Amino acid sequence: MTRWVFERQELVRFGHCDPAGIVFYPRYFEMLNALVEDWFTQGLGVDYAQLLGPRRVGMPSVRLSADFKRVSRMGDQLTQRLAINKLGRSSLGLTIQFDAPDGCRVSFEQVLVCTSLETHRAQPFPADLRAALEQANDKQE
Repeated sequence: MTRWVFERQELVRFGHCDPAGIVFYPRYFEMLNALVEDWFTQGLGVDYAQLLGPRRVGMPSVRLSADFKRVSRMGDQLTQRLAINKLGRSSLGLTIQFDAPDGCRVSFEQVLVCTSLETHRAQPFPADLRAALEQANDKQE
């Protein structure tokens, strides 16, 4: 059983959909990125804009897979959930799922790596981010 560390709701809007009336698959990746940014800021208490801006700490995806299970249509309410599946020195593995009442719509496996935006090389997580990640990870175990 997956233990989620962050959850929020997202309404599927007209702009998410293609001419067939279902979510255009690249929009799921935009939703995913917004979820991760909000988790950092709201869930971990580490302002994502400050992290990338003045602090010059990047969190790029180095691996991302998606499993599309069911279509989503305009007006659907998606519950977006995120869990930590691996916490390394400078990398973070996430399991993410977008659910609706009838089951999972899409699931993701994502790996983020902490980098310096000056050198674009991997670096250890900053102390405040490491502490927040460890606290979140401990809550789900």
